Amino acid sequence: MTMVVFWYPGSTYRHKITQWSSIQILIKSDSAFQTRSAKYCHLLKKGCLVTLYMAIVCLSGDQSFVTLATNDSYVKGALVLGSSLRNYRTTRKLTVLITPHVSEAMRTVLEKVFDEVKLVDVLDSGDSAHLALLKRPELGVTLTKLHCWELTQYSKCVFMDADTMVLSNIDELFEREELSAAPDPGWPDCFNSGVFVYRPSIETFNQLLQLATEKGSFDGGDQGLLNTFFSSWATTDISKHLPFIYNLSSISIYSYLPAFKAFGMNAKVVHFLGRVKPWNYTYDSKTKSVKEDAQDPTMIHPEFLNMWWDTFVTNILPLLQQHGVIKDAATGVKALSGLVYTLAFSCGFCREEEVTEAVSHLSLSAAAMPHSPPSPPAMSSEERKEKWEQGQADYMGADSFDNIKKKLDTYLQ
Repeated sequence: MTMVVFWYPGSTYRHKITQWSSIQILIKSDSAFQTRSAKYCHLLKKGCLVTLYMAIVCLSGDQSFVTLATNDSYVKGALVLGSSLRNYRTTRKLTVLITPHVSEAMRTVLEKVFDEVKLVDVLDSGDSAHLALLKRPELGVTLTKLHCWELTQYSKCVFMDADTMVLSNIDELFEREELSAAPDPGWPDCFNSGVFVYRPSIETFNQLLQLATEKGSFDGGDQGLLNTFFSSWATTDISKHLPFIYNLSSISIYSYLPAFKAFGMNAKVVHFLGRVKPWNYTYDSKTKSVKEDAQDPTMIHPEFLNMWWDTFVTNILPLLQQHGVIKDAATGVKALSGLVYTLAFSCGFCREEEVTEAVSHLSLSAAAMPHSPPSPPAMSSEERKEKWEQGQADYMGADSFDNIKKKLDTYLQ
């Protein structure tokens, strides 16, 4: 609930706003406002509606959507998320946390979509976050995400993972209190940390760091840590349970297809969980659709994939071209798909949340690997994929880290 206050000579009118999408309808349907006094009737004129709208925008300026991009791959997701929020006319600020792994060119593009781009370098900090990282190096990304609680210039925020996308205006989430989140489809007594409402607080930030240092996370990531900290979520206040439509897990659609068919059209946020992200798929710019692979058990629902790519090609690709990140549109689409999709699909033995990170940071690990011997005659992509599926990858030849690194450097720069 947000209190809107505006002044008129000799009086002050306060009104509680519960819906942000249609100010005119709200005012005209408010009988208490209309009958309060004849002298206020002329406030329904267009000019005063604009004044009221400006008051709403000003008061919502201390609230923000927040996301995190740990590398250039996740920047693509963050850009689509930010663009989708803009498309549905959010009145809130947009903030993105980034790490030093994000290139300067990508930072420039982020500044075109987000109101605030904040660098978080846990390794270079002198605070308790650095000390926590030294004791728990496996929680690197988690500790970076916790820095969202340091955004104390905002009174309330909604954090959204970079692999989410909004399908409608969701500003009403700011009426919820900390910690509001949707159930995780894998264990509904835990919330999924891909979308949550919170209040920035240095005290909470320090308490989370202390918990991370002393106990770590039961799942190795931020979700386990946050569920331990906000342990009463499952049993106390039902108002802090967001409906599943605010965090629709793409990989859970097929686990209960009848429910998706019945309620899927009401989805407000889609979350592209799983090892393969939207930017890892092959996109056909002619048919404006993602290439489907019937053999891929983790294939994300094509409708949502196509929506993600449509937003990317329409709103983000021109920015990447404008700032020299991608020289050619066709090359840009190819660079985001092809090889990376094949690699991510084939690494079935990797932990799901690690695959995209492994792809993005492969160049860091490759330097320590020995040079591979000459590779055997090239196989077709289908033959190579079949070898991967059989666990017969040519780690010393075509599939060596050195060779993969060279191709990644070609496609992902």
